[in-house]
Amino acid sequence: MSRSNVSVSSNPLIRASLLGGGWLCVGLGVAGIFLPLLPTTPFLLLSAACFARSSDRFHAWLVEHPRLGPYIQGYLDGSGLPFKAKIYTLVLMWSSLLLTAFVLVDSPYPKVILPLIGVGVSIYIWRLPTRETAPR
Repeated sequence: MSRSNVSVSSNPLIRASLLGGGWLCVGLGVAGIFLPLLPTTPFLLLSAACFARSSDRFHAWLVEHPRLGPYIQGYLDGSGLPFKAKIYTLVLMWSSLLLTAFVLVDSPYPKVILPLIGVGVSIYIWRLPTRETAPR
């Protein structure tokens, strides 16, 4: 998320909501570093998007952070995701989508809609450039 094409919201309620959501996602992303089934990168990307629209200072802090920044810089600068991260993301996404659609929900709509969303997201992830090394 390049800072040059995103403006900080002037509405204080929206700004506060984005800041709160950004910090919640940072917390979940950090927890994902230590918990095997909780993904790190999607939460950090979401926090970067929230901070880009709410605080230049926190956005810069996150992107330049020595431990958290490498998880998202490849996506933000266009160099892509490591192959391992793509596989991990797709396995977790499909596991949660299929569990939700076919085990946790009785309605027929999620049985159709969630796999369609999964196909769209899978195509998007596979089309991202693949980086050689994983973040450290």
